[in-house]
Amino acid sequence: MPESQPVVTSSSTSTQDEPQKLYVLDTNILLHEPLAFTSFKEHNVVVPMTVLEELDYIKDSKKDVARDARVSIRAMEDLLRDASPEQMLEGVSMRGIGSGEAAPTGTLSIFADLSMNETQQVFTSNENDNRIINAALHLQKILAPREVILVTKDINMRLKAKGAGMARVQDYRTDQLISDIKYLTKGYHEFKGEFWSRVKSVESVTEGRDTLHKVDKSIVPEPYINEFLIDEAHSFAGLIEAIDETTVDVLDLGYERLMSRRAWGITPKNIGQAMALHTLLDPHIDLVLLTGPAGSGKTLLALAAALEMVVEKNMYDKIIVTRSTPEIAESIGFLPGTEEEKMAPWLAAITDSLEVLHKNDENTKGSLSYIMEKANIQFKSVNFMRGRSLQNAIVILDESQNLTASQLKTIITRCGEGTKLICAGNLSQIDSNYLNALTSGLTYIVERFKNFSGSATISLDGVVRSRLAEFAEKEL
Repeated sequence: MPESQPVVTSSSTSTQDEPQKLYVLDTNILLHEPLAFTSFKEHNVVVPMTVLEELDYIKDSKKDVARDARVSIRAMEDLLRDASPEQMLEGVSMRGIGSGEAAPTGTLSIFADLSMNETQQVFTSNENDNRIINAALHLQKILAPREVILVTKDINMRLKAKGAGMARVQDYRTDQLISDIKYLTKGYHEFKGEFWSRVKSVESVTEGRDTLHKVDKSIVPEPYINEFLIDEAHSFAGLIEAIDETTVDVLDLGYERLMSRRAWGITPKNIGQAMALHTLLDPHIDLVLLTGPAGSGKTLLALAAALEMVVEKNMYDKIIVTRSTPEIAESIGFLPGTEEEKMAPWLAAITDSLEVLHKNDENTKGSLSYIMEKANIQFKSVNFMRGRSLQNAIVILDESQNLTASQLKTIITRCGEGTKLICAGNLSQIDSNYLNALTSGLTYIVERFKNFSGSATISLDGVVRSRLAEFAEKEL
């Protein structure tokens, strides 16, 4: 082995019986979560030189992940700044980064590339993925029987690595909060039969039109703030407002009253839409997360509620509409016009919804122009949201299933005083090469925010676009 290669030997093991694992990271891991190298606790992490080269290329590009590449590079530079070349190869301790049980105690090292004649020639080409796999195979060979694991979000790369002889290859799951998408928080709990048949004792307090019921906590499985409670009999609809050790405070919304909610001429077609409309119109809810299949009404409800609150109620100053698509960062610059005009093709779903809301007007085109100006609707690219502070606005983030957790965090932290953020997405239509329904940032945010009093989640499950769309959603 050349002298330039890292010697990760007995110094990297805690005991002879329990050697630390060695994780080799692919580039997409650090783009998915820039500080991912700090997430492996007591185990050691290796970043191949090829990964640094890819990050260097991406950080200066116009890709949406350029910022994530820069953040990751800076974080590694902060850790390795004072290390000698030998220490960087052998591993620099990550102790002192973060706190708590999840704080890393292992090491981070850089693995210098091997030439093709220094390794077993498994691949016929010298592509970056192949070089990273070669590095992992080499470490697996020289460190045996120590466990060396290649971590990548690229499914094809995982198959190639296993085919090349890599014993352990896995996806990055540190940010995966649930094991199956069926366990994702829906935002509501539906009781069989009637709700009140389950309640043995209740304390009720009425203030004006609002009635608050204090019921036993045991009747609601795993309750959380702003969770809706409904029943099959359509006799009850409530919202959890407070939770203590033994009881739950439930605001009685009234099933019929909830179904009669109205925004910009739109009324809900099912109980899911009614719950969504209630949260969208609630000024105390700062973050609304809408999930569900295409045609369930996510965008239409969000836009109708936004127009109602901006134009009719004057609660907010403007509506900012944005979305993420894989092509935006590379293609938007080639489209003609202003930023709003460049974004128009990507936000056709919004203009389609506006047309639906005003289809019965005498002059639909004139109504759209008037409302666009009256509501101060602005179309913005996700790339240009960073660095801004959005005050007293409604932000509609469409297609949010294509964002990572770190990208969603960037957008959420832009929201200033008096701003309401609406994130809508369909977890079955993810376009990203490295995300799935479990690792999507939308899934992560839904689970992270479910106990936050300023947020609410609603999973819409009924396709109301057309019977054709409903059949396609179920059968195709």
